[in-house]
Amino acid sequence: MEQGKKSGFVTIIGRPNVGKSTLMNRLIGQKIAITSKKPQTTRNRIQTVYTDLEKGQIVFVDTPGIHKAKNKLGEYMVNVAERTLNEVDAVLWLVEPTDYIGAGERHILEKLKKVKTPVILVINKTDTVKREDVFLAIDTYRKEYEFAEVVPLSALRGENTDILIGLIFKYLPYGPMFYEEDTITDQPQRQIVAEVIREKSLHALDEEVPHGIAVTIEQMKGRKGGKIIDIDATIICERDSHKGIIIGKGGSMLKKIGSNARYEIERMLESQVNLKLWVKVKKDWRDSDFLLKNFGYRDEKE
Repeated sequence: MEQGKKSGFVTIIGRPNVGKSTLMNRLIGQKIAITSKKPQTTRNRIQTVYTDLEKGQIVFVDTPGIHKAKNKLGEYMVNVAERTLNEVDAVLWLVEPTDYIGAGERHILEKLKKVKTPVILVINKTDTVKREDVFLAIDTYRKEYEFAEVVPLSALRGENTDILIGLIFKYLPYGPMFYEEDTITDQPQRQIVAEVIREKSLHALDEEVPHGIAVTIEQMKGRKGGKIIDIDATIICERDSHKGIIIGKGGSMLKKIGSNARYEIERMLESQVNLKLWVKVKKDWRDSDFLLKNFGYRDEKE
């Protein structure tokens, strides 16, 4: 064992849109998790790795948001999130800087009360309120639960994120690193590419469509000479009317999603990309066990 180094697993939880993916991207320094103002953006656990050659390694497990499930996909997401809480060395709970604890937060509080893992309360978006509002929020939450630490920060601006990293290491066990020092994520490239396409779809589409979309990568391979990567992907939606919206007038929406996704995928893969997108309708895929597995939402107990 390397002397004095710590390594462990940490999960980030919180209601949808509280800034979990933004925080993780900020801590890692690269864009891994997709971000969107729409709920249910993160559907699978994403492992990202923070390495400090002197202190050790933090493996972040980003879970789907904890919420009351409405369908099979919802149930899958909640089960994954809740199981993770007991399997990690520390839990980061992200909340907004308010002195009102809403139903969503109360639901999470109830789950945390059953967990033995140390919980660090992270009050995000401090750049959007006055200092006294932050103190009020800290006070409100402290009355509800005995947190291991409380850290106010702004994930967007990177304020206090270094303090958070230092505190996380405090709760990790001593031991060797799990990953090579230059590893940033254990997600396969195909999955990250699918997530980028889904993110660009979420950004471009109306409110009602995005919940019902998934992305599958049909093929992804480099041409001879290695300068261009061909990617064929399908956006799956639940209704014919959604298909029309995703394609757009004269294919304009699909073109927009494609060019936005291609730009980011090229930056990520550091290669020229030829991206072809299709749209298919699979009715009620979110309530079908078979289709959920087909689109990559596998329960890890299986």
